[in-house]
Amino acid sequence: MAALSTLILLLCAAKDVMPSSPHWKPTWPSYRVPVILPQSTLNLDKPQFDAEARLEVVSPCGPACHKSSPLPTYEEVKNYLSYETLYANGSLTETEVGIYILSNGGDGSRGRSRTKRQIYGYDSRFSIFGKDFLLNYPFSTSVKLSTGCTGTLVAEKHVLTAAHCIHDGKSYVKGAQKLRVGFLKPKHKDGGKGSNITNSAMPEKMKFQWIRVKRTHVPKGWIKGNANDIGMDYDYALLELKKPHKRKFMKIGVSPPARHLPGGRIHFSGYDNDRPGNLVYRFCDVKDETYDLLYQQCDAQPGASGSGVYVRMWKRQNHKWERKIIGIFSGHQWVDMNGTPQDFNVAVRITPLKYAQICYWIKGNYLDCREG
Repeated sequence: MAALSTLILLLCAAKDVMPSSPHWKPTWPSYRVPVILPQSTLNLDKPQFDAEARLEVVSPCGPACHKSSPLPTYEEVKNYLSYETLYANGSLTETEVGIYILSNGGDGSRGRSRTKRQIYGYDSRFSIFGKDFLLNYPFSTSVKLSTGCTGTLVAEKHVLTAAHCIHDGKSYVKGAQKLRVGFLKPKHKDGGKGSNITNSAMPEKMKFQWIRVKRTHVPKGWIKGNANDIGMDYDYALLELKKPHKRKFMKIGVSPPARHLPGGRIHFSGYDNDRPGNLVYRFCDVKDETYDLLYQQCDAQPGASGSGVYVRMWKRQNHKWERKIIGIFSGHQWVDMNGTPQDFNVAVRITPLKYAQICYWIKGNYLDCREG
């Protein structure tokens, strides 16, 4: 019973501080973030790297299905948030975690026969051209994975992406051991021939500069779930680069309820595979949500999965507007809505528990991860 009470506290850790004033700005809420700490680490056999890389994930379990799923037990949550770490030399470990709450004073595919264009009516995506945009924040935080997906810079050496980009739920994908992250840059160096020529009809050509990945963290909730009902809830991974990328990055934040998002909208940029070499930006309204997922109909194509979903809200403590990553774009779902198939694009929400986990992966110190 005590464990169940603790779980309820974990799932309700958000402290909603949204003001009700008619002159209210969309403001980042304050959250009581739990603490997730490693308890033990076990060496595993080296993986085979025999899975085929998939640029999208499909699941028949829609909003109603997720909302009707039973609440996981405390032990199940701990198991889902335990994780595997893959190193560049091919070694693999599994880390079990403990979850703690500190007081404020402490520190497959249904519908494969359908055309899954993932475009809803008029294609509302925008290709971002020109280094003045591509190399500036927030577009400069989007990077490309060598397995074909997108990632987002969330620290000096860390990239957030979707778990399915490196692990299919059963095995690591081909190329995961030698995973690289690509940064879009102009082909001409500053001051080089042609670097100052501007032609709107012919945008400046760009190229990717690649950095190797040192290690990768994947939650066991994804590995155990294999992209089914519970698996998609944990479709996220964190990559640590071998060297700093020296670009401005976007912080992660706990996902507010959809009704508190500015205009009810989300934004993300990715490398959709129908526009090779282009960074593609889009925004759209959230249609539905569960505790772990956001359902929307942002236009997207395979290759965009792993993109960081972000919003811009007022940061009261700093008295400024701030963008934060609140989710990871996962992929496409065909959902049976009362006998009628309906499709959504799905993003994994960063909950207080996931924030605590990802932040600890980045910082290595839970004291730096107390406020989401």
